[in-house]
Amino acid sequence: MGSIEKHISSASRRTTEFSESVGRALVDAFHLLALFVIGGAVAWSAVIAFLGMARQGTASVEDILLLFIYLELGAMVGIYFKTNHMPLRFLIYVAMTALTRMLIGYINVEHIPNKGILYITGAILMLAFAILVLRFGSNKYPSVRTAKSLAAAPGADKPA
Repeated sequence: MGSIEKHISSASRRTTEFSESVGRALVDAFHLLALFVIGGAVAWSAVIAFLGMARQGTASVEDILLLFIYLELGAMVGIYFKTNHMPLRFLIYVAMTALTRMLIGYINVEHIPNKGILYITGAILMLAFAILVLRFGSNKYPSVRTAKSLAAAPGADKPA
């Protein structure tokens, strides 16, 4: 009976390893496809926005800031594609640029200072503070583990 149990256990282990490797391959393929689709959508949107500006024969500051938003989104996709890590700071940069674009549009329409301007600038200041906190945290507590930090970690002698 021991030999049969070993064969069953071995077959079960091989089946599990095969299904996990197929699952990882499918997830990786979906991941790459989704990144290409998102990157293509960002590039397409940027080209359409630029063509609209060219058709008008002029570009406002709001239009230029919109192109910066597309640039930041494209850079975020590129960084995620290369490193497999979502750069959260870029999302905050996009939000800050969008708020700046909104602020300029608001000032162009209203022409008078009021609470709306303070709310938007306060939101930009809060996002700038959030970036400061993220930069400090990533500098003080990096997510990339070095050989030294791995050796000092509890249970480092156990294989993963």
